Order: sequence, then structure tokens, then C-alpha cells
Amino acid sequence: MSKKLKIGVVGISFGMEFVAIYKKHPDVASVVIADTDERLLKIAQEKFGFREDECFTDIQPMLDDPEVDAIHIVTPPATHAELSIRALNAGKHCGCTIPMGMSLEELYAVIEARKKSGKQYMFLETTVFGREFFYVQDLYKKGELGKIQYMSCAHYQDMEGWPSYWEGYPPLMHPTHAIGPCLMLLGQYPSAVYARGSGKVRDSLKEKYGCPYAFEAAMVSLEDSDVTIEVERFLYGVARSYSECFRVYGENKSFEWQQLADEPPVLYTRTGELQQDIIDLDSDPERFNRGSEIIEQRIQVPDYGYRLPEEIAGFTTETIYNDENMHLSFKQGGGHGGSHPHMVHEFVRSIIENRKPIVDDILGAYWTGLGICAHQSALAGGKVIEIPKFKEL
Repeated sequence: MSKKLKIGVVGISFGMEFVAIYKKHPDVASVVIADTDERLLKIAQEKFGFREDECFTDIQPMLDDPEVDAIHIVTPPATHAELSIRALNAGKHCGCTIPMGMSLEELYAVIEARKKSGKQYMFLETTVFGREFFYVQDLYKKGELGKIQYMSCAHYQDMEGWPSYWEGYPPLMHPTHAIGPCLMLLGQYPSAVYARGSGKVRDSLKEKYGCPYAFEAAMVSLEDSDVTIEVERFLYGVARSYSECFRVYGENKSFEWQQLADEPPVLYTRTGELQQDIIDLDSDPERFNRGSEIIEQRIQVPDYGYRLPEEIAGFTTETIYNDENMHLSFKQGGGHGGSHPHMVHEFVRSIIENRKPIVDDILGAYWTGLGICAHQSALAGGKVIEIPKFKEL
């Protein structure tokens, strides 16, 4: 595919950030937008110079336009599967923010729509495009971590004051900011999950989704791997600042996310003669003198804007949001690790190059489905639940 794309962005409260990137992407010819809030459409018109005929209060005009190549969905969670299916059925490539759906049935339906459409579907999980993930991924690919022994991850977020559809949302039903980097790094599918709920939220928060827990935590088993991943998540009733974090424990090096947002992360390095031969170590148990020497160092994670086209590289460190126009995800989340232009670029190039994106519908179903199963496990008091094999569909 050689032509430049026409992109439709649906949901511009948070989606306005992506509008700015698409507008400058060298492979995008034009952008149209849709939102049910006409006030937001007016702000976008003033900020980006949209014409009236490029702004809609419904997705349907985009789906009816044969010139629109792809739809980027940034709407409330309960609409994601429905809108993704409508976009695919209309013959559009689809990128959808997290979660992919609200039930296992919705995940199956999105995959089926993608298969029938012959179009690309990208699951728009930001954390696997963030600078911290790129840094650890580079260490892993170069063999510096050695064998990975254990991983843990968390998404801590106080969602008081967010839109009403988030009220009482089950914590592990929204897991992908936490689990995505761990699963992507290992390149493995989750196979089973054991989860427990902890604490309680106030009664008014239990009404919509029936979840009583303030905190949910899970242990995830993987296919064809001896590594276990620990996941933690809360949304209400916990005194802790925002963090989307992961920790990777390797035989040679380990990476730990910083505890406070203004601190650098920590890299641990095991020094001296590393364990190369278990038999030799067993025959001479004193050779390591009660443990290896470990070097601890705070590291400055580099920016990876140089991997992007020059026109959008600056978006890894700058956003369109500011103190006067601040979306809550930026106030709390700090711009998702510079991930947005990397994610947009991958979506665009997957269409141009006619290939599946790095995070496709199968990964989206596994990552989202893991959370759905984890919440079911927590409600069942810790029952181990098998995760569906979406890859076999």
C-alpha cells in the first residue's frame, strides 16, 4: 500500500493526543474525528483547524466514507468491542484502546470480525511502547539479563473523580498496563491464573459491577515457561500514588521500577564468576562465599524518539495537554512513558505494510482475557482458572 492514509479518531477527550500525532505523521493524509460531546469537537476545531465536515457526533459517517482507511477508538470501555466490530465489518482497519472487551464472548467476536474483514486490528496498549519497556527489552535481547526467573507488575491508580463508567470497575478487569510488558518481553501466552481480592470499597462502588474488593492480586502461569508473573491492581480506596510498573528478575541482571515517580529505576547486576555449571557449583559450595556480589545502580532510561519519523519524534517528550487542558491520564500517568507516537507509528505502518501489528487481536484477547479470568478467580475465592487459547481460533 503506497497511498497516505485517512484516519478516523473516535473519542477525543483522551483521543485528542493521538489526533495531534496523526496530523503530523508522514504517512497520514488527513484525519476526521467523532465524539458525542460537541464541546470537545469545537475545541478540536479551534486547536487543529478541522472543518465542520470533518467532525461528527457519531462513528457512522466515518464507516460510510470509502476514503477512511482506519478507525482509532478511544471511547469508554463498554463500547470497545461493539465499535471495533462495526469498524471491521465496514472494511476499516481498527485500532482500539484498552480493554479489548468486557467479556470473553466479546473478545471472540472481535477476533471473528477481524478474520472475516481481512483488515488489521491493533490492540492499543501503551506500556509496550514506553521507554522503560524498550530499555529492558534491549537488555533482554542482548542477553544481559540472562535467564528470567520471575516477574511482577502493578497498576496503581486512584480513579475517584473519573467518569461514572469507571465507578466500581473491578481492578483486574483492566490489567494490561501491568501485564502487557511482562508477556511481551517473554513472548509467551498466559495459560492459567489464580487471584484473590483484598479489602473493600464503599457500598456505592459495588453496585455497577458487583465487585467488593479494593485490591486484586494474581499469579499467572505461562505456556511453555517456568516463569510466574505476579500482578497487582487497585482503583479505589487505597492511599498510593499512580504507577504503571513492572519488575524483571534475571539470573545476571534485574530491573526494578522506581518506587516514587521522581526517582530513576534501579538495575541490579551480579558480578564475579557467574554460575555456569551447576555440577561445579554443587561440588564446591563455598566458591561464592554465601552469595554473589550485587551492584545496585540508579539508571537514566533513554528516550527512543530517534526510532520514529522526525515529524512525530518530539511527541515522546511533549504532549498537547497542559495545565489549562489536562486529561486525568496525563495528570496521573505522566504521558505513558513517551509511548503514544511509537504506538501510532506501529498502527500506521502495519496498514501501509499490510502486516499484522506487533500487538494484534490475539495478544489483545490474551491480555484482556487474563484479567477477565483473574477477576472471576478472585470472586471464586482463588479458584485456578484456565485462560482460553485464543491463538487456536
